Amino acid sequence: MARGSAGESVLHRHLRVLESFDAWHPFLTLSEIADAAGIPRSTAHRLIAELEREGLLERLPDRTYRLGVRLWEFASRTPGAVGLREIARPWLAAVHERVRQHTQLGVLSGRDVLFIDRMSTRDAVVNATLIGGRIPLHASSSGLVLLAHADAGLVSDVIARGLRVYTDSTIRTGPELRARLRRVREEGFAVTEGHIHPESRGIAVPITGPGGTVYAAIGVVVPNDDSSPHGYVELLRRAAAGTARDLAVAYRPDVDERTHGIRSLMSGSRRSLEYLESLDTDPHDAGALPVPAVDGAAALPGDGHAAVSGGGRR
Repeated sequence: MARGSAGESVLHRHLRVLESFDAWHPFLTLSEIADAAGIPRSTAHRLIAELEREGLLERLPDRTYRLGVRLWEFASRTPGAVGLREIARPWLAAVHERVRQHTQLGVLSGRDVLFIDRMSTRDAVVNATLIGGRIPLHASSSGLVLLAHADAGLVSDVIARGLRVYTDSTIRTGPELRARLRRVREEGFAVTEGHIHPESRGIAVPITGPGGTVYAAIGVVVPNDDSSPHGYVELLRRAAAGTARDLAVAYRPDVDERTHGIRSLMSGSRRSLEYLESLDTDPHDAGALPVPAVDGAAALPGDGHAAVSGGGRR
């Protein structure tokens, strides 16, 4: 891989440009990108031009830039995030229908929990979660669930890097964190009362993947009151179990590679999945599908209507 004068790979420099954007800064000028990435303006200009040509950045009429839609296209092909989101969404919706606050789905990403889906009502309690946003593992109920089942080395790394304090209730020492993780493993769920905002309480449980390891966390953010968390925990456990069953179906080993890939990336009606699995190529590619004319129109296979109830199987 090509490297710059300081020994940094060209790929890493491109990533630094992309990482300049976040939820608070979705539109940036060239100078702002250069400052955020810590690179000279001339270098930023060259890297931005390359990313723009590939559709990874888009230039707007006001001469600012935003992340390109092609990044979403790439992301939509990963079973680890978008595929999981597709599979878990009916179960997430079932929980949200009961809780009517915030319901969210998170995965482990470095020393953070990365939230790949969230449902909220407009009058819900304060929640710092954004779709595509990160929160340090020690500060979130979903993060504690994921960290409790991660390698011991990651726990040590999280502690060594320092524990960011949000409120008086945030975990702030290594011994406190290790004790809390032991409790999470024993009880099978995590509760964080006012760890990020005093008014809010997070409750989360693990989702087990096809290999038996913890694959993700599903949780809720609700008012930080004196009510028992166990009703929420049982609701989340049912949703986690349903998601785990559907993940096992999507990743079942007795299917060919093409079928395995489609079911791990999407959910849908039974007939739609069977139709897509029968194709040899992506139906969105030019010339991939035969289009027999019927009264001057293209005839496509029909699709049955599949009712989806909260927590139902597809």
